[in-house]
Amino acid sequence: MSYKDLPKVYEAKNIENDIYKLWEESGYFNPDKLPERNLQGKPYCIVLPPPNRTGNMHLGHAKTVAIEDILIRHYRMRGNKTYWIPGTDHAAIATQVKVEQLLIKEGIKDPKKELGREEFLKRVRDFAQDSRDNIVSQCKAMGGSMDWNREKYTLDEERNKAVNAIFKMMYEDGLIERGYRIVNWDPVFKTTLSDDEVLHKETSANFVTFTYDKNFPIAISTTRLETKFGDTAVAVNPDDDRYKQFIGQELTAEYCGKSIKVKVIADKEVDPNFGTGALGVTPAHSMIDAEIAERHNLKTIPVIGLDARMLPEAGPEFVGLTIAETRAKCISMLKEQGCLIKEEIIPQNLMVAERGGNPVEQLPMLQWFIRVNKPFKVRQNTLGKWKISESATLKELMHYAVESGQINIYPENQKKIYYSWIDNLRDWCISRQIWFGHQIPVWYKKSVSDEQQGMQEDIFVGSEPEGEGWVRDPDTLDTWFSSGLWTFSTLGWPDSASIDTDGNLVKSGELKEYHPTNVLETGRDIIFFWVARMILMTTYALGEVPFKDTYLHGLVLDEHGRKMSKSLGNIIEPMEMISKYGTDAVRLALVLGTSPGLDQKLSEEKIKDFRNFTNKLWNISRFILTNLESNALNPDLSENDVQDSKLQIQTLADRWIINRLNEVIASVTNKIETYQLSPAGEELRDFTWNDLADWYLEIAKIEGDKSKILLHILRAILKLWHPFMPFVTEYIWSQFNKNQLIVAEWPNATPDIEHQASNEFEILRNLITDLRRLRSEQSIEPIKKVDFAIINNQTQGRLLIEDNIKVIKSLTRAEKIVLVEEIDDNWVMAVSGSMTIGLNLIEAIDIEAEKAKLQKEIIELESYIESAEAKLANHEFTSRAPEKIVFEMRNKLNEAKQKQQALKQRLQMMI
Repeated sequence: MSYKDLPKVYEAKNIENDIYKLWEESGYFNPDKLPERNLQGKPYCIVLPPPNRTGNMHLGHAKTVAIEDILIRHYRMRGNKTYWIPGTDHAAIATQVKVEQLLIKEGIKDPKKELGREEFLKRVRDFAQDSRDNIVSQCKAMGGSMDWNREKYTLDEERNKAVNAIFKMMYEDGLIERGYRIVNWDPVFKTTLSDDEVLHKETSANFVTFTYDKNFPIAISTTRLETKFGDTAVAVNPDDDRYKQFIGQELTAEYCGKSIKVKVIADKEVDPNFGTGALGVTPAHSMIDAEIAERHNLKTIPVIGLDARMLPEAGPEFVGLTIAETRAKCISMLKEQGCLIKEEIIPQNLMVAERGGNPVEQLPMLQWFIRVNKPFKVRQNTLGKWKISESATLKELMHYAVESGQINIYPENQKKIYYSWIDNLRDWCISRQIWFGHQIPVWYKKSVSDEQQGMQEDIFVGSEPEGEGWVRDPDTLDTWFSSGLWTFSTLGWPDSASIDTDGNLVKSGELKEYHPTNVLETGRDIIFFWVARMILMTTYALGEVPFKDTYLHGLVLDEHGRKMSKSLGNIIEPMEMISKYGTDAVRLALVLGTSPGLDQKLSEEKIKDFRNFTNKLWNISRFILTNLESNALNPDLSENDVQDSKLQIQTLADRWIINRLNEVIASVTNKIETYQLSPAGEELRDFTWNDLADWYLEIAKIEGDKSKILLHILRAILKLWHPFMPFVTEYIWSQFNKNQLIVAEWPNATPDIEHQASNEFEILRNLITDLRRLRSEQSIEPIKKVDFAIINNQTQGRLLIEDNIKVIKSLTRAEKIVLVEEIDDNWVMAVSGSMTIGLNLIEAIDIEAEKAKLQKEIIELESYIESAEAKLANHEFTSRAPEKIVFEMRNKLNEAKQKQQALKQRLQMMI
């Protein structure tokens, strides 16, 4: 096919699958199969944040793939040994909840009970595999150049080995312990949740002020009457004079039929201005109250069960009632007993499960926790000189990793959020009462130790123990426990790490070559879920950071700034957009016009606009290729830096475009490598569309003999655009180069041709723009040739015009351009920089016909203005008409007045 046979329109759907297949067959996604220059280059590694196996790719995933692929393709072309590790997350609770919901819709009321463990898990695994297949195909459709032969899964055997190894390490260091503590409990899906898996839903609640019974001397307030059966204290501020006489007393009361004992305690954390200033302390059903109870050695009495119904400890009248039923009954009884003082509706942030949206209860349970505040001996100190000592807590490790500058967070303001989360971090509950996930590597066995102690429970941590009678813990680990190991478990840990004779950790294989990885790119909304936990796990296990940079992107919202949801009907599906507009357009829409950490608005119209730009790049390339001279593709014209003499630079426009290209190459390279991806793409788009297409190509048509320069520019812009738009650039490249663009060398700027060229060309471009504007303002038909006059008293300026007169005349459609000392009064004049320009209006238009046309338009506008002013002066109209209508009418009136004034000025010039 000759270049002249290239289609006029780029059809992405006919190209993209074949291009991706070409990349896969080349083996270039595999770092070990890259060209020699890459194999000798510095390693560059990214692990893909593993999408949950819960469904299809959403725009957040698509944005992550687009951004990371830009970085990988850039550094691959820069000569780095690039390794992008793909994978998916089993997303334990999210996947299990999703499958349970689907099975319930199928008519299975209690899926786990009716199906049993093995059949239920088979359904979950089948769903997860189908989801994985969808996600992988969609990552490929997005152009993700990952090494699919090394795909990982957070629930595969290698990750399970890593999970078990680090669990045992942390247990032996005393950082993992089993304890009876308050946890977040989902009573519908029957599992614990971490603090980060609990959302706060804005709602309202009944805030009740009451006394336990008529004789109790202190009133308290609460929204949770059902928990008050478990109160063991009333806390007051030690400086609150109202209650000082009661501090230290143990009081009895009859609360809704149940006898309770409460101790009045003084605690500085109590706010004397909230409610009555007295707080009923329920250690069993509030983490805040549990902390108070620990400080004051209070008893814990659970009164709510795992099914969110009342336990016998609430009294015989309430056993088995739901929370709502219990609240209603308590209100009724308090009223009857005369103990209810006040009820008021207040705003409340209700705790709900992130998955499923069910109300969360805080209950005391025996669970496994990671102790984030316990000091331990750091195995290997490669984080730099410790300010603290060889001993540190996990929180201190996490803080120091960023504070020391070994991890950079983009944007900078996310550091404060990260530090704040660490400062408020509580011990992490890692056990989950679900079936899908990494089962906790702990075994229990009952044994008899002596007559006094009776039956004891032996615990074994690690691989399956020898002997009989051992029972494995049925719980699984929190998803984030396994995904927190992602950067190093995907690189062969623990097999690729060993301890030397001095007790230092020694890395080998891929772990040694690629870790720490270069950057973690992910959504800002999971900085707590994942980013922080990866830092926690990696600094603990390896004594080094998991990645050098963290780049956080914002959420993708609809065009009105709303979250996308099925209920709003505003979801934009990436695959649907790819089918309609092509992958390159979707990628550009997700990356350009955005800032790190900030949410972006996205509409289908924006994607469509970038499809138009994709076609623009195609048409530019097609024009260049179809106009090449036969010798332009001579092998001596290298794909890399080209000697100036070979480019045949001859004119001002040539010097200018090469200088601009040099500037763009340097600037775009720097911007990509400092994560300024949107500014890099926007600068490149401006150069491609404005400088190249609108100006240099138009001048090239006039001056001719530009084949080698045009081919040099085409090669450079295809390379620069390739990370952003891989499909269209690879396809265009394949039309004139047998080697694939994916491994082409990143362009280097040629030496500056002449700094003065940019300044001179700007003068020329401004002059042409002003001449065009002058004729446009006079409504002269584009095809009509006109005469211009220019006053320029500077010799250099006159020479610039004379040397480029052919270009100026062609681009302004001028019959004649003359340099003069003065311009006739009957010419229309304007200023262009230091020059005065004039247009011969008499020769350009029919003056009398134009005057008649202007007078008619002025009269029509006068009529509209009078009518609009009369309406707006009518108070009855402005008070009754919708505000939007009145606003639009005022705007139209102002526009009409401005247009009328402009027409009058133009008419005056013709008289």
